[in-house]
This record gives sequence, C-alpha cells and structure tokens, in this order.
Amino acid sequence: MLNLERLRTLDALARHGSVSGAAGGLHVTTSAVSQQMAKLEREVGQQLLARNGRGVRLTDAGRLLADHAARILSQVELAQSDIEAQRGEVVGEVTLSAFPTAARGLLPATLTALRVDHPELKVRTRELEPEQGLQAVLRGDVDVAVVLDWSNKRLPVPGGLAKAELLDDAPDIAMPAGHPLAGCAEVDLEDFAQDEWVSWPEGEFCYEWLMFTLRSRGIEPRISHLAGEHHTQLALIAAGFGVCVAPRLGRGPVPEGVSLVPVRQTMRRHIHAVWRADADRRPSVRAAVASLRAAGAPGGGGPGGDRDLHGGVTTGAGPPACGSPTR
Repeated sequence: MLNLERLRTLDALARHGSVSGAAGGLHVTTSAVSQQMAKLEREVGQQLLARNGRGVRLTDAGRLLADHAARILSQVELAQSDIEAQRGEVVGEVTLSAFPTAARGLLPATLTALRVDHPELKVRTRELEPEQGLQAVLRGDVDVAVVLDWSNKRLPVPGGLAKAELLDDAPDIAMPAGHPLAGCAEVDLEDFAQDEWVSWPEGEFCYEWLMFTLRSRGIEPRISHLAGEHHTQLALIAAGFGVCVAPRLGRGPVPEGVSLVPVRQTMRRHIHAVWRADADRRPSVRAAVASLRAAGAPGGGGPGGDRDLHGGVTTGAGPPACGSPTR
C-alpha cells in the first residue's frame, strides 16, 4: 500500500520543481525528501526521479504517480473536512497568513475572537505577501490567506480556491507636511507627475500596481526609494524624500512632518480571504473566515471612517479644495 507521507513528498516535488523547494514547503531537510523518495521508488518498483543537470526531474512514472498523489491528497483534505463538519466542533489547528498591513490591522482582533469563541482551536499565523499566500494555500501550508488586489488591477485567484471579501481599504497619498498639496481636501495622482515616489520593492504586486496606475494616467514614475514596510516609507516621507501611497489598514501612528490627503479618484484596495474549496466544510476554516470578516467590519479592527486623515497635522479651519497646481 502506498504511504501517504511519501505521496505528499512527491506532490511537493511536482509543485516546487526541486528537492530544496519541496523541503522548504514541507518544512523538512533535503535529506528527508531524498530518503522519502528513495523509499517510494522501492515501494512502486520504478524510478520516479532522474538527474537533470544539478537538479532532478520527474520521470514519466513520477509524473503519473504525482497526478494521482494530488488527487489522493485532495480527497484526504475532503475527508478531513467532512469529519470535522460531522463533529461540528471548532477544534484542531488552523494556519492563517496575511500581508504586513493586514497582519497588523486584522490578525490581532481575529486571533482574540478565535481564542475567546473557540478555545480548543490552535491558531498559527505567518506574514506572507499576497502571491506567496496564494501559493501557500495551494500547497496546503496555509489554511486561510488574507490577500489583496486593487480596483483597477486584480490578483488572479487560481482554480480550486474559495474567496470571501473582508473589506475595502481607501488609501491616501503621504507627503511631507511642507508639500504644496499638503493642505488639500483631495488630490489626483496627476498632481504628482513631477514628484519622486517611495514604493514597495520591485516584483511585489503593489509595486506593479503603482507602475501600472501611474503610467495609465500618463505619468512615467520616478521611483527613488523602495521599502517593503509602510512605516519605513512614511519615515522617508517625513525626511522629505518624495511621496507614497499610504493605505489606512494597519497604518498606525503617522510620523510628525507627514501629511495624508485622500485621492479624489476612486482607488481602493480590496482585501480578501482565500482557502482551498475542498476545505470549505471544515468548522475551523469557517470560524477563521468569520472572525476575519468581523475584524474587517467597521469598528472591528479594520480602517475606521473617523480616522484623522492628516495624521495629526494641524489644518486650521479646514483644507481647501485643490486643483492640479502648476509646479
């Protein structure tokens, strides 16, 4: 009889394409992966891996068995879901991931609610960017991932995953307090055509969104500084090094010397939870998604409607309605 853990190792190899990738996904050593594969080859009496340069590739038999392994593991996941659903109790373990601002803005309230409502449930969390979170859910490393996309640039969600909307996040433009537009009620992105930008690192979904959005408005971005953390971006803005997009979710205190102004045009981050569709009946997954939704609701931990949009900067009798200045 085929060993389930060895099939899981083969499935990881097929998905990651390398022994090191499979080891990372399974949280084991490369030696453990090699040993499991050697045992599986003896078990089936066929060669499943072949040398490919400095790495390995699946043989025809390996690919055939990997296809079966994926279906078998999916059925195991479904069986687990059915058993948990039959029992109806929120117990066991569930793993959540979230990108940084959602980890700050949603996870504390989510974890608190789960601890109070379901004390027998063990919850683990990981901080992952949206694309990494999707892949972790597909691999089975994460049960529920919090991901994002933008109103004008969607994040493709692979088949086999279910999705629930958590909240919409309206970002502002952060600029030095002495910027000519710092006192405005609203701004357009076109107003910053001559400004330098602080952005997320290249390759990240939000970096690609910023480049796409600015260029669609006829602006060739002048990206001067890259930083993955919003707090780092705001620190650069406070020091006078450009402007940046500042989402409200998980933003926290704004440094002195930074002004935040809403964008006039409709521009929203859509925050979603995603999970494997075959785990949809697991009470633990359903409880996690429900708690995330509650955390994202107004007053539940998400960005509130009464937030001081100017980050503590005094604006006097009220900000003027600014047009696009000649600068």
